[in-house]
Amino acid sequence: MNSQGLIPDTICFDLAPASQMPPYRIFLRIPKEVPPPQGWPILYFLDANAVVGTAVDTVRVQAAYPLGTGIMPGVLVGIGYPTPEAYDSVRRSWDMGPPPGQTYPPHTPGGPEVRTGGADHFLAFIEDELKPQIASRAPIDAKRQAIFGHSFGGLFVLHALFRRPDAFSTWIAASPAIWWEGAGIVDEAERFVARAEAKPPGRVLVIAGEYEQRLAPFQIGAIDAVERARGHEESRIVDNARAMAERLASVPGLAASFQLLEGENHMSVLPGAVNQAVRFAFGAP
Repeated sequence: MNSQGLIPDTICFDLAPASQMPPYRIFLRIPKEVPPPQGWPILYFLDANAVVGTAVDTVRVQAAYPLGTGIMPGVLVGIGYPTPEAYDSVRRSWDMGPPPGQTYPPHTPGGPEVRTGGADHFLAFIEDELKPQIASRAPIDAKRQAIFGHSFGGLFVLHALFRRPDAFSTWIAASPAIWWEGAGIVDEAERFVARAEAKPPGRVLVIAGEYEQRLAPFQIGAIDAVERARGHEESRIVDNARAMAERLASVPGLAASFQLLEGENHMSVLPGAVNQAVRFAFGAP
């Protein structure tokens, strides 16, 4: 598959990993303008089936008026799956879950069991196979590479930072599932902070929505309010996200910050988070 779809100025194609795993669906938008001498800045984003339209329109509208918006043109690369659905919950659980991972019951009766722990394989695909493919299609500024993920995707972004801090210069983790599987990512973060070797300079933005740790007004009194509040207490997404940003801000050369998006819950936070990711990646230097 290699076609111009309904999303303006965006092509999509399927790319199968050398590991014989099923293919990924890649969404690619390259600016029409003449590239700068150093190449284009680039933003990779996960769960592309769910947010590619939002990401493209955010750049298409704002990069057309850089003096007014501060947003410069750049390459967008969305990593998704060959499905018409917004998410492939089984594959993303494996791809974005840090090792060692666990096995869970099927999401649907008769479906496959759900495994986590494949994040290192997914990161290797991005680094060793996807990036060269994109570089063959557009000139890329190696010093301005960003990655964005939400929820499990945000967890993956943090894991990738701790494993390969040289892979990107800009990291955006929205609503990261820091609590997942015993909050093992916190141990990863502590080891990352404590390692003595020099780390490449970079920027990290951790985002959460106001109603990811307390009930939104429309949820108060709902039939699932008690269960939902219990889930908020377990995941503590806002507190964990803020604490992660503060922890990473202690790393020399790493500029880390936290942003709370008011009025947003775990899913409604997506458009605002995508907008912030674009601003973080393509903002005028």
